[in-house]
Amino acid sequence: MPNLLLELFSEEIPARMQKDAAENLRRLMLDRLKDGGCAPSDSNVFWTPRRLTLELCGLPEKQPDISDERKGPKVDAPEKAIQGFLRSVGKSIDELEKRSDKKGQFYVARIEQKGRPLPEIFAEIVPEIVRAFPWPKSMRWGSGDLRWVRPLHSILCLFDDEVVEFEVDDIKSGRKTYGHRFLAPEAITIGKSEDYAQKLEEAFVICDASKRRALIEKAARSEVEKLGYDLVDPNKLLDENAGLVEWPVVMVGEMDAGLVAPVEQGGLPPEVLTTTVATHQKYFCVCDTEDASRLAPYFVLVSNMTSTDGGDAIRKGNERVLRARLSDASFFWDQDRKTRLEDRVDALKEIVFHAELGSVYDKTQRIEKLATSIANAIGADADKAARAARLAKADLTSDVVYEMPEVQGTMGRYYARNDNEDAEVAEAIHDHYSPVGPHDSCPTAPVSVAVALADKIDTLVNFFGIGQKPTGSKDPFALRRAALGVIRLILENRLRLKLTTVFNEVRTDWPGLMEFFGDRLKVQQRDLGVRHDLIDAVFALPGQDDLVLIVDRVAALSEFLSTEVGENLLTGYKRAANILRIEEKKDKQSYEGEPDSSLFRADEEQALWHAIEHAETEIKKALAAEDFNAAMSAASKLRGPVDSFFENVTVNDNDPTVRANRLRLLSGIRYALDLIADFSKTEG
Repeated sequence: MPNLLLELFSEEIPARMQKDAAENLRRLMLDRLKDGGCAPSDSNVFWTPRRLTLELCGLPEKQPDISDERKGPKVDAPEKAIQGFLRSVGKSIDELEKRSDKKGQFYVARIEQKGRPLPEIFAEIVPEIVRAFPWPKSMRWGSGDLRWVRPLHSILCLFDDEVVEFEVDDIKSGRKTYGHRFLAPEAITIGKSEDYAQKLEEAFVICDASKRRALIEKAARSEVEKLGYDLVDPNKLLDENAGLVEWPVVMVGEMDAGLVAPVEQGGLPPEVLTTTVATHQKYFCVCDTEDASRLAPYFVLVSNMTSTDGGDAIRKGNERVLRARLSDASFFWDQDRKTRLEDRVDALKEIVFHAELGSVYDKTQRIEKLATSIANAIGADADKAARAARLAKADLTSDVVYEMPEVQGTMGRYYARNDNEDAEVAEAIHDHYSPVGPHDSCPTAPVSVAVALADKIDTLVNFFGIGQKPTGSKDPFALRRAALGVIRLILENRLRLKLTTVFNEVRTDWPGLMEFFGDRLKVQQRDLGVRHDLIDAVFALPGQDDLVLIVDRVAALSEFLSTEVGENLLTGYKRAANILRIEEKKDKQSYEGEPDSSLFRADEEQALWHAIEHAETEIKKALAAEDFNAAMSAASKLRGPVDSFFENVTVNDNDPTVRANRLRLLSGIRYALDLIADFSKTEG
């Protein structure tokens, strides 16, 4: 069966966009082919900095023939309706069939459509896909209307090794592609699609990104092992480097050994060095094989060139570039240490936090006050928390952080140490942004926890207060991340905080924030295997703002409902709640309140009422002691009486007084169990 080979050749595509772009090309093409009934048996995508390539295998030669029937208007319908139907199906009145059903006689058009050859289809859909391609950023290049991430130069398109002819903005499809920009810039003619990868490799282009990645990793590890060292977390850079080159050549460069010395001995902070080397220059850092925190005075670079001098000129050029970068970093580091953090705080008045929320200085004042309060509540040193909060944002005015925003907080700790600030204060400055994500480490030192909570809660409460909530996928102020950070700080440190009380210390108007926390808690607990409906059931109870108690109650509820007793009791609860809902709606009244025991006619009624009274007392006692397992145990004793009641007693008795009394019994079941959680929100 025929194959399709499609290559879109352009100027360099940003590395971060390449994989998604290739997958989008595959998805868009497969969607169009599926709609036409001619999907391939397999598909592959490849990408390099200058090309996106799609290979479709096992294609039919043409679309399947289509046979369809369209029902038209009645035979006696108005002439205008009949003529409209004829135009829509491209038929004359003589070509229609007449059929009958119970509503009368009507016209039917039989439509026979021959399948189109696939080259004809590709010639139509490839230009459409190219013109509507979903780049994150694109612009118009040249005089045409085509928008592309970088100038598009050529399109190779072969079906069964024959050119599929079409044109996109003066770019005609063909069988030409190009090799390495410098090592083999001449055009390459692809005769057979199966020769594509081999011909490119002969022209110094490895089209498979995973192969380039593997080559880079193997060569980089080999080079540093010769020196007796290891790579620092290479996974962060392997994909990016594979997206920067078509013919990877790995080599090792050197840097000043004094820069990797401990800070106390005149070296650069390692975070500054790794940010400069890895983040800005895309080089791999090198470290001691036993201790990854001990950096070595080497770096690994990936070139896109081979050279006759063994790469010496390339290596030396990159060493000069890095030397200049690190020289700047060293200068900034030296200059920054001449100004104390305390003396930088006033400069925060010049940095706007938000137009409606003031400057970063204003935020610092707020978190200083809130951190003091939280520290008192959790048993941390309030003075140290206040001091750390005051200095936490001061490094934003430093030259290093201005050049490298990634190290904010981290540099604050170094500057605090340089100023001889208390060790706990310095660590809290470093930790106050944490945890940043679900896999980031969570602070545990009390002072750090107090400041980190204050910073995040201030952000959340104030943005909700001014109506800047996340909407859909948009979250410009990272409020979801901040809420998850608060949740982790509280749960992992088991802090007993009443969130609404803490929120009110910032401001009293924060509509929707607790519901937002409920949603974030469901996300966080879902990753731990906790059912979302159980969190809803507990959060629905009034006054639920102690996250530790909520999670403990959910855990006990989950364990209880996983048992046969819990499962059956839930069934009984839902049966009682459904009957009450129906009857209360019908009667337009509530049946809450105690039943009259003198109206009991069956032993099961009396037994159920005694069980409800006892369970209610025990559940309240257990909840007051925060013993949720005991509360579940007390609730479990209702299972037998509830089952017996429904098996032997008719709720809707003919006597309206008895009926109302039995509905109040059901209300008692609902009330007793709703002390634990709103069981109506549970699934099952």
